[in-house]
Amino acid sequence: MERRLTAGQEARGRGTHVQAFARGIHILKAFSRTTPTLTLPQIAEATQLDRAVVRRYLMTLQDLGYVGASGKGYSLRPRILEIGYGYLASAGLPEIVQPHLNRLSATVNESCAVTVQDDSDVVYIAVANTDRSFSIQLTVGNRLPAYCTAMGRILLAGQPKDEVQTQLRCVPLVRHTAHTIQDPDRITALIDRARSQGWAIGDEELEAGVHSVAVPIRDSTQQPIAAMSVSTPSVRVSNQTLKETILEKLRAARDSVEKDIVDVPVALSRNDAPVG
Repeated sequence: MERRLTAGQEARGRGTHVQAFARGIHILKAFSRTTPTLTLPQIAEATQLDRAVVRRYLMTLQDLGYVGASGKGYSLRPRILEIGYGYLASAGLPEIVQPHLNRLSATVNESCAVTVQDDSDVVYIAVANTDRSFSIQLTVGNRLPAYCTAMGRILLAGQPKDEVQTQLRCVPLVRHTAHTIQDPDRITALIDRARSQGWAIGDEELEAGVHSVAVPIRDSTQQPIAAMSVSTPSVRVSNQTLKETILEKLRAARDSVEKDIVDVPVALSRNDAPVG
């Protein structure tokens, strides 16, 4: 078993091994699916580090936005996913999903996309537009607010409820159309519904005349890492068709993507993968 280190000993590294950095990673890895929230003593016990050392690291990780504190203890914040997203990008997530998006777009004859969350926004990392007249044109790199989009809500649904509440309190809930929901309680209810049903719909809240349906893309530990969506003009595709026909095809495409990425060694894809 590794011996505990005092704050003074912790500060002294050897050779090229940056011990302080290694300890910080060790603390992050203490969080897992079965232990998403830990007290300071529990983290000290799990890492075999001195409590004073652990406290300093936790305060630093809080300042950086990777760890949050509540009455129950400490837990990882959604920003920790930036590390995983960085690896996914370098491992070629856009390249992995693009063929599936192309096939889905050809099947439903509508514009499709894959997005990831970045703070309070979602960002397009892959798109497939149709040649159909008046089709919705999506662009890689575009950012949209998470609170009023199907992609954003399904990604928020994968986070702890208290984290979602914190995000909604910190984001200006702008009215983009006459249909935009600005009440935090109603938005929370829609996110809760998305969490229970496994999909979300955005109904003209961001752009009048456009609605979309989204499902999460999950890694091997069933953690949401991205969202896949189909966007359609509301005058051409009804909400009923969106739910009954397009959603089924969207789920099938998502399942194919997950089969392709299940063996990708993403930083978060471990048996004791941390959750945000």
